[in-house]
Amino acid sequence: MSRSPQAHHILGVERARLRTIAALGLPIIGGMVSQNVLNLVDTWMVGRLGDTALAAVGVASMANFVAVAFIGGLSAGVQAMAARRKGEGKHDQTAVPLNGGLVLALVAAVPISCVAMLAAPALFPLLNPDAPVIEQGVPYLQARFAAVAAVGCNFAFRGYWNGVSRSALYMRTLMLMHVCNVALNYALIFGKFGFPELGAAGAGVSSAIATYIGTGYYVVLGLRHARGNGFLRGMPDRQTISTMLRLAVPSGLQQLLFAAGMATQMIIISRGVGTAETAAAQVLITIMLVAVLPAIALGMASASLVGQALGRGDRDDAAQWARDVARAAATLLLLIGLPMVLLPDAILGSFIDNPETVALGRTPLRVVGATIWIDGIGLVLWQSLLGAGASRAVMIVSGSLQWGVFLPLAFVAGPVLGYGLVGIWLAQVLHRVLQATIYSTLWRRGAWADIRV
Repeated sequence: MSRSPQAHHILGVERARLRTIAALGLPIIGGMVSQNVLNLVDTWMVGRLGDTALAAVGVASMANFVAVAFIGGLSAGVQAMAARRKGEGKHDQTAVPLNGGLVLALVAAVPISCVAMLAAPALFPLLNPDAPVIEQGVPYLQARFAAVAAVGCNFAFRGYWNGVSRSALYMRTLMLMHVCNVALNYALIFGKFGFPELGAAGAGVSSAIATYIGTGYYVVLGLRHARGNGFLRGMPDRQTISTMLRLAVPSGLQQLLFAAGMATQMIIISRGVGTAETAAAQVLITIMLVAVLPAIALGMASASLVGQALGRGDRDDAAQWARDVARAAATLLLLIGLPMVLLPDAILGSFIDNPETVALGRTPLRVVGATIWIDGIGLVLWQSLLGAGASRAVMIVSGSLQWGVFLPLAFVAGPVLGYGLVGIWLAQVLHRVLQATIYSTLWRRGAWADIRV
């Protein structure tokens, strides 16, 4: 795309390019924000049951995150390949990577789901030894494990729709899932409309059912909009599977390490700090995800724009897309962070009834709000590197910083030195700043532009 010196700029980005970013990114933002609004609704509903239920769902959610993390790498692989094919003008082949992603999702997810459901009663006490938390957490976790296959397929579909710039279909599916989930949550958590009152377990069952509904709708959309692009027209060939594995495995390992790190963080808090702190941490993490997922969504838009530009052979345009999207994300997250700094008690009090638990989360939330814009830059460049096919570099940087810097510092600052959640969240800020700095350095060096996808 040519760049005119007379072009109008907003936030340092040409207006025409900002419109392109918005056209692709806003539906993804809408879908991901709606996903996090759903997480907030889940947290709010479960929070009505007390700190024990909130802690149980928080620990179980981290365990489920670990279980689905590896197959989450399929999204990055499908998106990178589909975007590159679109940029190359091979429109009849853009859905071939989706076919490969669906095959790999089912092959990986079914055994993971079965093993995880059977292991849940033995696994949960290792994460939190509190008997009341275990009692409520295990059924919730087993229900979430039952939907691992659907989650894997949904990741593959998400990568495809974003990769070919049809992100509105991704948003439409998420909205359907969320409406179903909220309605089922209300019915199954509290026993409304003649349904049994399942408490925290009801939230898990609702999420599983809604996930399968989303998978079914994705298939309908695929048959309607992607059949001519190769969707379900035969098995993917060996080259497609090989490339998919080369891209997806490092990305999946990175997400697995990240998810395991998040679970380890919850273990540090639940076993080394306390149950009230675990409840506060669950709310803090949920709020954080609401704040950063718009940046992740913009990063996904950047990944598609970078991949399509590389498919056209325009590496300079690819490099500029990431820089433009990073500016937009940093500005957006700066605005999102202000209420966390100015009104932490009001935000936390919306989800937590106990004033003492609110006080535990006050300073960590302010820390998040003041620094989250830096995280936005790192998240956009992370996704941009994945869009270029540099999943191995992302895995090395992310895994090394999380396990070599953040978690050791969190353990020392929290349980050992006694700084609690404040110390843990300050360690997290240092981790995120280092990550954004390294990703920026990798992007400037430009080796990602030579990767074949």
